Amino acid sequence: MTHPLRFVLVLHNHQPVGNFDFVIEQAYQDSYRPFLDVLDGFPNLRIALHTSGPLMEWLHTHHPEYVERLKDLVRQGRLEILGGAFYEPILAMLPARDRVGQIQSYAAWLERHLECRVRGMWVPERVWEPDMTSDIAASGMEYTVLDDFHFKNAGLTDGQLIGHYLTEDDGRLLSIFPGSEPLRYMIPFREPHETVDYLRGVAERHPGAVVVFGDDGEKFGTWPETKAHVYDNRWLARFFEALSAEADWLHVTTLSETFDNVSPVGKIYLPDSSYREMTEWVLSADRLFEYEGARHELEHDPRWPRISSFVRGGFWRNFKVKYPEANEMYGRMMMISNRLVACGGNGHDRSLVEEARRELYRGQCNCSYWHGAFGGVYLPHLRNAVYRNLIQADNLLVESEKGRDPWVTAETGDFNFDGRQEVYLASDKFASLIAPASGGMLYEWDVRSIAHNLLATMSRRPEAYHAKVRQGAGHDQNDVASIHDRVVFKQDGLHECLQYDAYQRKSLLDHFWEEHVTLDDVASARSNECGDFLQGVYETRIRRSPGRIQVQMIREGSALGHPVKITKGITAEAGGQTLEIAYLLEGLPQDQSPLHFGVEFNFAGLPPDADDRFFHDGQQQRFGHLGTRLDQQDAEALGLVDEWLGIDLQMNFSRGSGIWAFPVQTVSQSEGGFELVHQSVAVVPHWFVTPDREGRWSVTMRIEIDTSAAESRSEPAVEAAAS
Repeated sequence: MTHPLRFVLVLHNHQPVGNFDFVIEQAYQDSYRPFLDVLDGFPNLRIALHTSGPLMEWLHTHHPEYVERLKDLVRQGRLEILGGAFYEPILAMLPARDRVGQIQSYAAWLERHLECRVRGMWVPERVWEPDMTSDIAASGMEYTVLDDFHFKNAGLTDGQLIGHYLTEDDGRLLSIFPGSEPLRYMIPFREPHETVDYLRGVAERHPGAVVVFGDDGEKFGTWPETKAHVYDNRWLARFFEALSAEADWLHVTTLSETFDNVSPVGKIYLPDSSYREMTEWVLSADRLFEYEGARHELEHDPRWPRISSFVRGGFWRNFKVKYPEANEMYGRMMMISNRLVACGGNGHDRSLVEEARRELYRGQCNCSYWHGAFGGVYLPHLRNAVYRNLIQADNLLVESEKGRDPWVTAETGDFNFDGRQEVYLASDKFASLIAPASGGMLYEWDVRSIAHNLLATMSRRPEAYHAKVRQGAGHDQNDVASIHDRVVFKQDGLHECLQYDAYQRKSLLDHFWEEHVTLDDVASARSNECGDFLQGVYETRIRRSPGRIQVQMIREGSALGHPVKITKGITAEAGGQTLEIAYLLEGLPQDQSPLHFGVEFNFAGLPPDADDRFFHDGQQQRFGHLGTRLDQQDAEALGLVDEWLGIDLQMNFSRGSGIWAFPVQTVSQSEGGFELVHQSVAVVPHWFVTPDREGRWSVTMRIEIDTSAAESRSEPAVEAAAS
């Protein structure tokens, strides 16, 4: 054929920061290695490969032979290596300085280790905003791949998506290739000849066209049921055979070869977008349910092909609205990024600052900041990994700025970008964030010694896919289906676990309940709130003395129809691992039944159902693992231990307290199906408040953090590294 069709296979292999080694190893054995094994048998085929930085670093450490194979394929001219942002962040959520820094640092790593020239890049999750163009171009990239959905949102039709387009921002140019959504659903789920037939149809209509397939490499073996389908049943080998058999009109090539030899079709300015499913997942649960119903109805309408290109969902940034927990991570990330800018001058240890920058970049890995068909923000180990990297970056900057002497500080600012002031209370031992305008809650508590945020929690909230859980229509499927189409229950009885919180599961949450409320009522979110303090606005004062700071919050509200004033103070000392929390209730009714008052705490990253994670009474007398429900009376202390993490958290009360404790679990969706995920341990000390003669009542709680077990484990490692 005079004008052959160019077919570009672009694979994107990714594992998030914080994923388990055994999970990545399984993906290596099921996807990454066998794909190259099959490709070796087809020397006439050329492909493009993007491997995210977290995965590439893991491969470089655990399977250097794989990295050598990539280098050899590059040397043979059979493989184009695509770059990207090093730790696979959503570029739209980064400041320009971090976009450029991530892209350039990864290109340098790839060129150094794979001896290749990096000219193009993968855009994480294909989340696109127009102003990214200038940053990508400034980073040295010449082209990238987005979905055909992006181009259709700009008004183009299928017949126009036959090559790459130029786009521009701030005078900088970038070429963008449209990836084919039909091929994303064909490969590898349909027979190879169907892809060939599809490509033949394009070639007949548009001689010399370019068609790009760009999608996850994990769908070739790691996605459920695909290993047997792709390798045992020889789907991939048959696919490559089918492509090779059509070499007279079908040229399987790379983006760089196409970019160098095919002129742009034209110029286009693309609106903000992502792949189609992502724009749907960002919608609120009720709107997504409505959207899916409308789309299902319209797909059978003969007019649908004409109108579907004008239909889109939402905007990626609204994941930070849909999931406040994602916004909290984002806010903390921005705090670190801004501090790095401030540390750019003289007087700082440059090696510490650059190490902090790398930890920041790791903490920007995208997977924990959103949720769709994959676990994302619902997966505690991914959230914990983000915070671990951000806390480690913070620790390095603290060491650069302050050294290792004891200190304590407090400052105010809009740290979560809600238009209201929060308080940052920190010391050499911990860092915390308090939201006076959101019930005076404590929403982050970082323990520096173990780089762990005790409040990396997740609330239980409705999801559109919960309708499938309630219907109970799902069962394991034996056929091979796209992740987007699978309905699998990993546990029985999930519909009975659907419970929703009316507030964020954080700490220092002030409750008033009716007298007969029980543990079951509170744990199942059935209790009625009888006060207006839980999400009310508190006034704030900061009281400072040498080596000691107290954040004092005050609210005049009501409980069970009575006016009540609450003053609560959080006190920290330089060099101390203890938070002292004092409550004073005033204006309490003297002639009524005692008010039922409770303060809720939630502690994250402390898994249940393990013998080395347990409750104790303050004297190491165990009460059971951290998934146990507790209903204690007149307790003076409660401890929570995670021996694996190396932390013992002990709560002491100045007056006897009832204590409820229970696990908080969500029903969420992942690539493996629907599952129950442990999110936090709720601990709720509560009292029937009897006022003194002046209508007052008070209690003081001391929360002591002991991480000596973790620190003693790390000392031999530090000594070994030093020697």
